[in-house]
Amino acid sequence: MRHTGPGIAGRCSKWRAVMVHTVRTASLLCAVGLCALNAAFSMKICAFNIQSFGESKASNKKVMGILLKVHVISAMSSQNWTVDFGLTFLCKILSRCDLCLIQEVRDSKGRAIQALVKDLNRFDKSNTYSYIESERLGRKTYKEQYVYVYRNNVLKVKEQYQYPKPEVQGTNDTDVFSREPFIVRFHSPTTLMKDLILIGQHTSPKSAMKEMDELYIVFREICRKWKTEVLFWKIPNPTRYTTSCLVSLRHTLDEETGTCVVCNQNVMILGDLNAACGYVTVKGWRAVRLRSDRKFRWLIGDEQDTTVREKTRCAYDRIIVHGREIIATVVPGSAQPFNFKETFHLTEDEALAVSDHFPVEVDLKPNHRYLLRSEL
Repeated sequence: MRHTGPGIAGRCSKWRAVMVHTVRTASLLCAVGLCALNAAFSMKICAFNIQSFGESKASNKKVMGILLKVHVISAMSSQNWTVDFGLTFLCKILSRCDLCLIQEVRDSKGRAIQALVKDLNRFDKSNTYSYIESERLGRKTYKEQYVYVYRNNVLKVKEQYQYPKPEVQGTNDTDVFSREPFIVRFHSPTTLMKDLILIGQHTSPKSAMKEMDELYIVFREICRKWKTEVLFWKIPNPTRYTTSCLVSLRHTLDEETGTCVVCNQNVMILGDLNAACGYVTVKGWRAVRLRSDRKFRWLIGDEQDTTVREKTRCAYDRIIVHGREIIATVVPGSAQPFNFKETFHLTEDEALAVSDHFPVEVDLKPNHRYLLRSEL
């Protein structure tokens, strides 16, 4: 019998091998493509303590000099020698963020933020920026504001809430916060999760641990206020079933009503919490419910450094998230401090003219279907 080539079984085997290789290659390319899409279209949320931001800093010639240095470096690398002297250096940092919580705004007239957002809109022509600000907060003459600067072509404000001062003033037991949290609920059509509650907080160093623990109460109250809690069952003996509710069932016990509940909303707590170094203790951490409750994820870890000065290494600024949906939406490895000193080749003194803190940031995965519809 004359041999004419491989049999049917041999040809099928080769065909299967080719198909398997093709499928694996296509899967790999698809995964790489999705990673690239996530990187390109993810939403970046930031928190930045700009350190006493007011009119004097907004018009600070030293900060403007840093701006010139940054633009000259980038212009030389791109052979484009056009430098806009009217932009503030902060625009270079803030334009990286779809949303940024700015802290330590100390401008009683409101001109510094207006000028900053105006420059930001001139700097980034592909987006439009708006801002929403808190009351001026502080126990005595020293006052600060929280300001959320956001891209209004990406995010929409649904609700806002200034956490109130206690009715009875002057007692350490009731008046926990030096600056009460400012809470905003955003609608985000471009990400996998559609609604996000941000709780912005800048703690006082002296009472940092107490304020961080009190943020747990703020979290619970905002869940009740905006009706994002799900009632599971009434507990006949709250004291006896507290451990079961908190640990085994991973829900929260409402001690007032004796009810096991869970907040089903995406919540992010962010800001300069002074959550490191001399302001915290190992023993004190155990009493902070945001740390002991496993439903809260601390995205900026204790090992990070959010300070500009070389002699310090402290994770003062944090981002904490709650909710299965937002936890699943976080781009892995994206939660980091942004070292603008290193990125823009600044000296320590130049960087300190902007702030003694680095911004902290995290990326959220995009909704690919929304992006495709927008392109079509």
